Amino acid sequence: MKRALLVGIDQYDNFSELNGCVNDVAALHPLLARNEDDSPNLSCRAAKAPKTGPGLRRDDLLTMLDDLFAPGSDFALFYFAGHGAPQNGDVVLATSEGTNTTPGIRFSEVLERITRSEVKETVVVLDCCFSGGATTIGALGVDQALLPKGTSVLTASRGDQESLETASGRGQFSTYFEGALDGGAADVLGHVNVSGLYAYLTESFGAWEQRPTLKANIDRLHDIRVCDPRVPKAVLRKLTRWFPTPDHELSLDPSFEPTEQPSHPENEAIFAGLQKYRACRLIEPVGEEHLYYAAMKSTGCVLTPLGKHYWRLVEADRV
Repeated sequence: MKRALLVGIDQYDNFSELNGCVNDVAALHPLLARNEDDSPNLSCRAAKAPKTGPGLRRDDLLTMLDDLFAPGSDFALFYFAGHGAPQNGDVVLATSEGTNTTPGIRFSEVLERITRSEVKETVVVLDCCFSGGATTIGALGVDQALLPKGTSVLTASRGDQESLETASGRGQFSTYFEGALDGGAADVLGHVNVSGLYAYLTESFGAWEQRPTLKANIDRLHDIRVCDPRVPKAVLRKLTRWFPTPDHELSLDPSFEPTEQPSHPENEAIFAGLQKYRACRLIEPVGEEHLYYAAMKSTGCVLTPLGKHYWRLVEADRV
């Protein structure tokens, strides 16, 4: 069982109101609740505090966190969009009634619940100012220099930076995060994990902009979402058939090209698979820029380093 708590707070009694946090939760909810093939993914609860309404108070959010990390789940994701405030080396996730003295929930309080929880894998995503302070020694405590085992924390900015909203009423980080979940961070097999998310997100911001951070204490990468594979698994498994060794050069000729006559259905089917490999940079043509010319000029194609990686996965029966 996999749970997610998605929190977006625009309403604040003592701080400036925000414009994009509720919108961010609304955009991310369907992506996290369902995989691309519409199969169920995370069981999501959304806690939204728009500018009008009762707001979201500290005690209520703590109760929601207790429910998120309660027994019965193998994986938990906590997403927070709202104000963040630095405090004694920690970062505080501000709640609607927060004040300068007590802005909301210290991240160390979240970590205490993660540490006590029986949930084996936890991913925390913070889109708030100074969110990088969530994994400092101040937040972890001097007796716990490492994150709890199985925990990853992905933040929108460093501990000394603000996290910006767009003119269209979205968090800049969460807008990119949405694109990453929607396939931008998926690998060849369609897996979206925290490592791929961070790689996508860190490339989305320039050198002078807010910088996402990732800190983790994990020994495996769990799927946060599954998208359609860029190469169908049945086609990917043919890597070891078409390339008997990782360094094999597959010879091509015009019979592989479907426009040539007479037709050769078997070679054309192989060529269709090779084109999918080429689109994902698993192979490269020999002596030519395009696979078409490699066939027409009877050269060949070879596996790239990435292609050799997936060849080994197929060989090990892990695809």
